[in-house]
Amino acid sequence: MLVRRLELLSEVERLARSLQLPEDVAYTCETAGYFWLLHVYSRWEQFLATCADNEDKPTLVQDRFPFKEFFSNTPQPIFTGQSFEKDMRAAKGCFRHLKTMFQELEECRAFELLKSTADRANYLMTKQAKIVAMTCTHAALKRKDFLQLGFKYDNLLMEESAQILEIETFIPMLLQRQEDGHARLKRCILIGDHHQLPPVVKNMAFQKYSHMDQSLFTRFVRLGIPYIELNAQGRARPSIAKLYNWRYRDLGDLPYVKEGAIFQNANAGLSYEYQLVDVPDYHGRGETAPSPWFYQNEGEAEYIVSVYIYMRLLGYPANKISILTTYNGQKLLIRDVINRRCVPYDFIGPPCKVATVDKFQGQQNDFILLSLVRSRFVGHLRDVRRLVVAMSRARLGLYVFCRRSLYEQCYELQPTFQLLLQRPDCLALNFGEVSTYTERHVEDIGHPYFVSGVEEMGHIVTDKMNQLHQARLMSYQHAPHYIAYPI
Repeated sequence: MLVRRLELLSEVERLARSLQLPEDVAYTCETAGYFWLLHVYSRWEQFLATCADNEDKPTLVQDRFPFKEFFSNTPQPIFTGQSFEKDMRAAKGCFRHLKTMFQELEECRAFELLKSTADRANYLMTKQAKIVAMTCTHAALKRKDFLQLGFKYDNLLMEESAQILEIETFIPMLLQRQEDGHARLKRCILIGDHHQLPPVVKNMAFQKYSHMDQSLFTRFVRLGIPYIELNAQGRARPSIAKLYNWRYRDLGDLPYVKEGAIFQNANAGLSYEYQLVDVPDYHGRGETAPSPWFYQNEGEAEYIVSVYIYMRLLGYPANKISILTTYNGQKLLIRDVINRRCVPYDFIGPPCKVATVDKFQGQQNDFILLSLVRSRFVGHLRDVRRLVVAMSRARLGLYVFCRRSLYEQCYELQPTFQLLLQRPDCLALNFGEVSTYTERHVEDIGHPYFVSGVEEMGHIVTDKMNQLHQARLMSYQHAPHYIAYPI
């Protein structure tokens, strides 16, 4: 708004110059308003009065239009002098442009009076903004301020409403005062997925016995209130979508994900677009818990980071790869391994995100490397809603690292793991593809090489990094070197 104000004032200054008036009328929006009333609008009224008595003269508009010099920089002449009606329509169009310009300046006038950023933001929100976005927490904290400002809105749209507590759902509906005893709010739209994770309630008594982890969105669905259910997904490959679409009613695929070239081509260097990778004990250990509920699995962490390095050496962008896990302890362990093995090398670097499945809900990425951590008990992945979130984050590639013998016996997860276990549980690589470009179709696995375990994957990555280092060294040795001597 401030930049637009300066642009408009410069136009007012040019208009004053064309009328041979002092240019200081464009000093502020207030002086520009007086200039509009005293000089611009009065000249227009005189022009209309003159034209009303001389409509039979075709050149009158061209001769008497008071702002002709201001509009002289147009690509083509505005007036032709051949038709009074045609020139009059052009003159009215020019005046509408001037009127709009001064109306915008009047809207910017508040910024000359409001000096603080907070006051200007409140003015924009209550007077100018068509869409205002905020979190439910912010709405609760600032509700008193919104009521004092006279904030008004007619429509409310809530995204991820299946993850919001019931009380938090009501608060955004109450951010404005009633008018004549009636609520102004006309429409409330809740968007969410009750098949994914519910709101987080840490108090077990409130969660289990009071059922506070049920959102208002889920309550409406369970009560049978009519709702619109989407029946097609446009995020992932159709084959990846099969890992979770069994949870939905008739969930199909949009034509884009069936026919798009990016979804038809395979992932270079990897035989499958999704795969379960069995990770046995590493150094004689599976899952560990240095402190209660702080689960870690060193073998899965090392394996996932090795696969990430392999993908980066092939040329996959780091911002297209995310690493997910089901426990905070594993997330911190993976970050430690990345800091040790990836960050020191500028051509590898860290991935886009290392996060837990719960925190990554509502987000997506092209390639997801997922660590399930547990090797003795399934843990909280037994909640099918968490499984749906984990399986539905990837667009082009999903690689799950876990203990096969544990998860294949879990009854709740059978529909997904039966599909995963139809493929080999050893990571399948294609060494013939040395870059991210491939013409191989997604259903063609090429000539796969099956990695036996964590140690072999580490050796593969080490060999590739040594080859890259040798290539860089050779290119440096053969590059011409110049020595500058002082003159």
